[in-house]
Amino acid sequence: MPSGTKKVTLNVPIEHVWNFVSDMNYWAPLVPGYIDHEIINDKESTWTFKGDLGIVHKKVHLKVIITKWEKPEKVTFDLKGLSEKFTGSGAFNAKAINADQTKMTGHLDIKAGGIMGPVINPALKSFVPKMTSELTEAISQEITKRQSFS
Repeated sequence: MPSGTKKVTLNVPIEHVWNFVSDMNYWAPLVPGYIDHEIINDKESTWTFKGDLGIVHKKVHLKVIITKWEKPEKVTFDLKGLSEKFTGSGAFNAKAINADQTKMTGHLDIKAGGIMGPVINPALKSFVPKMTSELTEAISQEITKRQSFS
């Protein structure tokens, strides 16, 4: 399954990381190619973004299902394609280094199924790590920016 992991160190307390990642409204718009999202309930949402896999450019609709909220260290979620046969999972993990620093790790696995799976999965092998890195960096920058206004 194509996957990506990105680790960053933030100069903010772990509580600030949790306050951000525990609200999908904060980080959904930071997904590369973001178009929109809709919160269904505290564990489910639908997201729309433009996926650019080099040879394939598609508008992708996903259902994001939060599987665990583990304050203040972990948010895990599953992904299910609504417009395409995609499945996957992801997580944001935070670990306090000290009172003012936190290591955050973003992880994402996505696999395409169906008739297009054999064509799309090779492209996902480079897309998913790049998307994971861009999303994790964007989240860390936004958390840091918000910290400076606190």
